[in-house]
Amino acid sequence: MKLITTSDGSHSLYVPELNETYHSKHGAIQESQHVFIEAGLKSNEIEAFQSEPLNILEMGFGTGLNVFLTYLHLSASNQFTHYTSLEAYPIPPKMVQQLNYPELLKANEADKKIFEKLHECAWNENIEVSPNFHLSKLQQKLEEVDLPPNHFNVVYYDAFAPEVQPELWTEAIFAKIYAAMQKNGVLTTYCAKGVVKRALKKVGFEVIGLPGPPGKREITKAVKASH
Repeated sequence: MKLITTSDGSHSLYVPELNETYHSKHGAIQESQHVFIEAGLKSNEIEAFQSEPLNILEMGFGTGLNVFLTYLHLSASNQFTHYTSLEAYPIPPKMVQQLNYPELLKANEADKKIFEKLHECAWNENIEVSPNFHLSKLQQKLEEVDLPPNHFNVVYYDAFAPEVQPELWTEAIFAKIYAAMQKNGVLTTYCAKGVVKRALKKVGFEVIGLPGPPGKREITKAVKASH
């Protein structure tokens, strides 16, 4: 596993044996902000949940970038958020210490400590990161984890690409996630492949193609139908 610098200056990781990076080479922060925060967390559908606790599911904790961006976005609000993140293979602590996200995001000292806490806190426990933001990092595979029914408002689907992890882009997997989401909940992913869109539609999602971040023509948003 190697630390790389993407085009917007932010770090990502490259896995030689998979020939795969954790983020877009065109910009890690740029991609995560576009795909998961703008298209997911800030989508119109999620505004309807502002008066309720917000439950977020992430497939792929990875470098912790998505959860950190989410925390920063929500830290000014009073909305209680519970963030569940799945990661079968956590990255080494020495890699975490080199990541430059707090620096590039101009995080203050308190938020820099939060980034460290996100990585250092125990796995498979519910951790209070702040009074309004709780995190459960689960060191489990999505295929094996038990997910509560009708629970999640937002899903960040950030698994490796279908060519690398085909088992995570199947109808069965998306049916499992669909069942775990609340009505009008939103799933977003960087992947816009036809086979993925068809699998999402097959299990009941309304699938919407959205413009992608730099270097990517399109991303996918999927909404759990209200009927």
